[in-house]
Amino acid sequence: MTGQTRVLYNGACPVCRAEIDHYARYRTARGLPIVFDDLNRSDTAAWGISKEDAARRLHVRHEDRIYSGFPAFLLLWQQMPRYRPLAKVAGLPGFRHVAAGLYDRVLAPALYARHRRRMQRGA
Repeated sequence: MTGQTRVLYNGACPVCRAEIDHYARYRTARGLPIVFDDLNRSDTAAWGISKEDAARRLHVRHEDRIYSGFPAFLLLWQQMPRYRPLAKVAGLPGFRHVAAGLYDRVLAPALYARHRRRMQRGA
């Protein structure tokens, strides 16, 4: 895939930030056209979503299309040579269905709940 890819992530989430920091180091080392936007420092309206909705899951914009959730991870991985094999396997119909369900029903809600608790504590 070609063109710039933008990733909207929650930099206030330690798990999210650690993963994105890893991808950002890889992007920098490879000179890849990927931009990482922390939703806490970005205008999420430009993405067409609220900060709350942005905090619920990963969002990726590529070629004027926005992907969210597990499809966003697949698109991001496709943009990074090291992760293309993972994207290929994770994109297989059976695996994709299970992984998307796990992300949508378990991982993303758990990370969002932790985010809400941190915000309520003022962390």
